[in-house]
Amino acid sequence: MIHHPLLLIVVLLLIETAVLYLANHKHFSRFFNMLPSVFWIYFLPMIASSAGLIDSHSGIYSKITTYLLPMALFLLLMTVDIKAIVHLGPPALLMFFIGTLGIMLGMVMVFILFKGIIGSQFWSGFAALTGSWTGGSANMIAVKEALGTPDSVFLPMVIVDTIVPYVWMAFMVACVGLAPIFDRFNHSDRCVIDDLHKRIQNIQPQRGRELGLWTTLGLIILACTGGLFSIYVSHFLPEIHGIISTYAWTIIIVSCLGILLSLTSAKKLEAYGTNKVGYFILYFVLTSIGAKASISHIGSAFILIAAGFLVVFIHAGVLLIAARIMRAPLFLVAVSSQANVGGVASAPLVAEIYQKGFASVGLLLAILGNIEGTYIGILTGQICHFFVH
Repeated sequence: MIHHPLLLIVVLLLIETAVLYLANHKHFSRFFNMLPSVFWIYFLPMIASSAGLIDSHSGIYSKITTYLLPMALFLLLMTVDIKAIVHLGPPALLMFFIGTLGIMLGMVMVFILFKGIIGSQFWSGFAALTGSWTGGSANMIAVKEALGTPDSVFLPMVIVDTIVPYVWMAFMVACVGLAPIFDRFNHSDRCVIDDLHKRIQNIQPQRGRELGLWTTLGLIILACTGGLFSIYVSHFLPEIHGIISTYAWTIIIVSCLGILLSLTSAKKLEAYGTNKVGYFILYFVLTSIGAKASISHIGSAFILIAAGFLVVFIHAGVLLIAARIMRAPLFLVAVSSQANVGGVASAPLVAEIYQKGFASVGLLLAILGNIEGTYIGILTGQICHFFVH
């Protein structure tokens, strides 16, 4: 068994690098369609620790999470284009936020319904899942650490987060043929689509530059500055037992700091590979979380998968009611749902399938989820925690 902290870091880096390489290799990429790289980055260290190959109790794992997670969040949030998101207009933004509300409502209702079966300790697991289904993987990890979600609770939620969104995306894609029927029945206002088309005409993706050694080092130094500053400031803020911890303050501060910097010229750093470095750091954090988990924690995943589907059904019901009231087309229902549940990886695809040339709408709404997901997850967790007693 490997115990030395430096060797453990090397092993985790090798696992992450190998998975990312294979996921981007043309001969292996199809293998990651159903079980994405983020799942294997978490799952393989768990297998290694469960098999006794690496020490599952090493203190290096908590240090990796404590210091590197704020760095990753800082880099990922400082390049979001808030102006472009706002430019999408009220109908698209309102439908997205209604979809978020549907996720929150579904999580709380399903937790109350299932807590007698799965155990009340899963309140923080539902919070972490909310972070993912209103944001993405970064938000899920941030909420997990902010609320101190146990690994035995987090692992089944990772499995739910892997299976349910992909099934839901397939369902959304399958419903594309129903769009004309739905819009006629709903008397949908197609002017919303025309207005969106005009709004996204001038949205141009930034051209990425090659990520060199010095650029990478510069971004890491920048991330260290933002992360360490947030950790330092959080120690001066009050800790409220059972509600908000010092590390939760760290996550909130670094997220706010990144968002504030995105309103400046700092967001142009996206062209220099900020997101690539940010996600690499984030996935490394995920390997350290996986290394602490055990294969024995999978037991409750099956019932939680059913719970997850019930959540998205409630979320869909809320969206359909809103679409009926607003006379919104099915395109907005589908893209708002996928931007919440699926995130940046699948929302552009669903948007493009429903409406050619509208991939940027799905992408921008999913990025909006990255901004709000951590806060929504923490809030939902506190609501679920209220029903524990």
